[in-house]
Amino acid sequence: HEGGATHKGRFLIMNRSSGVLLPVSALPSPHGIGTLGTEAYRFIDFLAAAGQRYWQILPLGPTSIGDSPYQPFSSYAGNPYFIDLDSLVAAGLLSADEVASADWGEDPGRVDYGRIYAARLPMLRRAFARADAALRAEAAAFARENAAWLPDYALFMALKRHFGMRAWTQWEDENIRLRRPDAVSAWSECLRTDVEFFTFVQFLFYRQWEALKAYASVHGIKIIGDLPIYVAMDSADVWAGPQNFQLDAGNTPIAVAGVPPDSFSADGQLWGNPLYCWEKMREDGYRWWMERIAGAARLYDVLRIDHFRGLESYWSVPFGETTASRGHWVKGPGMDFIDAVRARFPTLPIIAEDLGYLSPEVHALLKASGFPGMKVLEFAFDSREPGEYRPHTYPENCACYTGTHDNAPLLGWREDAAPEDVARATAYLGLNEREGFHWGMIRGGMSSVALLFVAQMQDYLGLGAESRMNTPSTLGCNWQWRMQQGDCTPALAEKMRFYTELYGR
Repeated sequence: HEGGATHKGRFLIMNRSSGVLLPVSALPSPHGIGTLGTEAYRFIDFLAAAGQRYWQILPLGPTSIGDSPYQPFSSYAGNPYFIDLDSLVAAGLLSADEVASADWGEDPGRVDYGRIYAARLPMLRRAFARADAALRAEAAAFARENAAWLPDYALFMALKRHFGMRAWTQWEDENIRLRRPDAVSAWSECLRTDVEFFTFVQFLFYRQWEALKAYASVHGIKIIGDLPIYVAMDSADVWAGPQNFQLDAGNTPIAVAGVPPDSFSADGQLWGNPLYCWEKMREDGYRWWMERIAGAARLYDVLRIDHFRGLESYWSVPFGETTASRGHWVKGPGMDFIDAVRARFPTLPIIAEDLGYLSPEVHALLKASGFPGMKVLEFAFDSREPGEYRPHTYPENCACYTGTHDNAPLLGWREDAAPEDVARATAYLGLNEREGFHWGMIRGGMSSVALLFVAQMQDYLGLGAESRMNTPSTLGCNWQWRMQQGDCTPALAEKMRFYTELYGR
């Protein structure tokens, strides 16, 4: 079926189709950040009108310092910032005046995370305090259904609040820091109200997300979601399951994740995430991972495994290093892990984010997996990148992106790229001012043989570098861009549909 998935041999692949990359945070809303409310439903309507089949988003988890959705407090939990407050007003849990009087920030085009942090949880606490017995019973039933992760997460967040939101590795009580059973029981009782609050917040998030996802499904839109290969050190995942990670007896990392130096970064990138004990995970059939993927499959229709090359071998940096330059490669779980995933989730479509330093072994692993890899159109004309990103070299079983959330939008790329790279793209794709540089690049991706084509929403809007979502290895200015109300016009949907239908997507 069009836009869905089909079996080819023993692997699951997507049919020829296209979609748009737009984080939930970037949706318009009057409350400082995109939510699961009215504008999310309108965006789904827009995608359907534009002939799209996929909405790709960034991870939905609760964010920490730095605001990155790739460093959430939990692999399972939803971000409280995304809960639609207007729905809570309609349910009688908040008043319209309370919501309107809060300081959500002054610029509708940027997220002010400091102000959102100060205003959002107090607002949700009011809603929690007003929940009646029936709603609390629903939340309790939700907690029982999610007993594999929710109690740990809710206690983790209650403890973080008690300890001034510091990382769990800095909590004064060693017994709860190391999660000894007596301490877990004592603190769970001591912080019972806060535990119930954080449970209630997840109940609200999941109820709203599942309604939105069902609406998308009815309108022929599937959700592509990211599964970051690593989890944050300061997360319920690591605090509750330290045995799965390369930690010492005091739960301090032995080595952490990153990527090596390359032509883009002389020091590489030091991510700082704890690394997995893959050998230990193999003993129980990667149970921790299977549960994590099952949780992600509940949220999304298609998974994009971020940093797929880390499954073949990963860059291990000794803990305490200030750059990633002194790391080394260590073999990952490879096909043993992928076979376990395919056996457990035989019908789950998966995209492999196979960008970065790709060795012959990584190419072989991708081919053996059967997963479609990624091709980034901006890389096709960069003299520092291999020629495999040019559309005439694409295999059918791949996903073509104009750029990812880590890349500048197309017009920003044109401003920053070397003149010879822009000239190469212009000659290759026949770019011209009449069509528009960004539309010509979109045409180049649309017309490729790639099964899936995805463009950032900023590219369809013709925005420049000011709308970039993330610049790797920088802090303080990322994850902030927001689309404006009224940007998704009928004329834009019609033009997108024209290109989509022209190239059979």
